[in-house]
Amino acid sequence: MINKLVSNIRRTKAPIVVGLDPMLSYIPEHVQKKAFAEFGETLEGAAEAVWQFNKEIVDKTYDLIPAVKPQIAMYEQFGIPGLEAFKKTVDYCKSKGLVVIGDIKRGDIGSTSAAYAVGHIGRVQVGSKSYVPFDEDFVTVNPYLGSDGINPFIDVCRQENKGLFILVKTSNPSSGEFQDRMVDGRPLYEIVGEKVAEWGESHMGDEYSYVGAVVGATYPEMGKVLRKVMPKSFILVPGYGAQGGKGADLVHYFNEDGLGAIVNSSRGIIAAYKQEAYAGFGAENYGDASRAAVEAMVLDINSALENR
Repeated sequence: MINKLVSNIRRTKAPIVVGLDPMLSYIPEHVQKKAFAEFGETLEGAAEAVWQFNKEIVDKTYDLIPAVKPQIAMYEQFGIPGLEAFKKTVDYCKSKGLVVIGDIKRGDIGSTSAAYAVGHIGRVQVGSKSYVPFDEDFVTVNPYLGSDGINPFIDVCRQENKGLFILVKTSNPSSGEFQDRMVDGRPLYEIVGEKVAEWGESHMGDEYSYVGAVVGATYPEMGKVLRKVMPKSFILVPGYGAQGGKGADLVHYFNEDGLGAIVNSSRGIIAAYKQEAYAGFGAENYGDASRAAVEAMVLDINSALENR
């Protein structure tokens, strides 16, 4: 699947991923009203609003982007109907040729880790039949429990040609409480990065490993170090836009070939119509505002890469 991600990035010339992280507060009133008219102000109504919101954004942006990243918590908050909306979103995005990165941040061990891996990127056996429950292409994984938590995911990745993005240095302000701690004279995130590179050596695509890393846009100097530590790992970069990251900050996350990183923007794109720069589109045309925000993001990042 890493080969498809690289191919999609080359085709679109857009090293970005749209985070489909819908909150009801992001969804225009007319979309909510239509969903509530059919299902009431219920979990089912909320899930329908989320699904219709996502579908419009995907319809307006899929030809410009290589991938999407739905954050499962935004769907789980609406219970089983929310998970159904998550699955519909995954399937619809894949039907459009997009790579789907399931932002699930799972982290456990043994049979529990294996069950998460099977459920999201593998196949589950039911009697004589097997099924692909959620069927994302990549998932995000927390490495805090060590190899016991990662190896079951890697095993499933090998079987299904799927991929991982492992949390290394996250974009949130308090990430340094643990990730920046010095261990034998080196920051912990650097040691985790080395382990990601090691895990990745066992599962390589044509150019890059199926095992990537999450490194936040808000810490560009650390990203520069980690790029060297993990030369064959793709880096998923959250924190662009709404969290303060800009294209000029991100050039060191990429290799000289212009590949090696994919930058995420969530509310900066899906709620673009709420921003002053795109307010002219209005809530009725929120999908068009999202498309304009994608175009601006791609221009920002590609201009920075050309001028580095």
